[in-house]
Amino acid sequence: MYAVIKTGGKQYKVQEGDTIRVEKLDGSEGDNIKFDDVLMLTDGDKVTVGTPLVEGASVSATVKAQGRGKKIKIIKFKRRKNYRKQAGHRQAYTELAITGISA
Repeated sequence: MYAVIKTGGKQYKVQEGDTIRVEKLDGSEGDNIKFDDVLMLTDGDKVTVGTPLVEGASVSATVKAQGRGKKIKIIKFKRRKNYRKQAGHRQAYTELAITGISA
């Protein structure tokens, strides 16, 4: 059984026991989170596609960690114009362990 959920403006295909990284969510390690935005649900050959969401379906997860990703360097440069600009960015994430899918 797997489901497609929506969080942080992205869609994720999840199964029970999976570990995923999503955009930062509120909560500390060990907290339980419930996702009600289930777009699709499959159970064997039975496929349920929402219009746009599947009614009554939810996915529960446990927060494993809060963190920040690798640093990405942003460099802007224009030749012969004495223009150089440099910045960095680290995206915050939440690591989740999927504990259950219910229809």
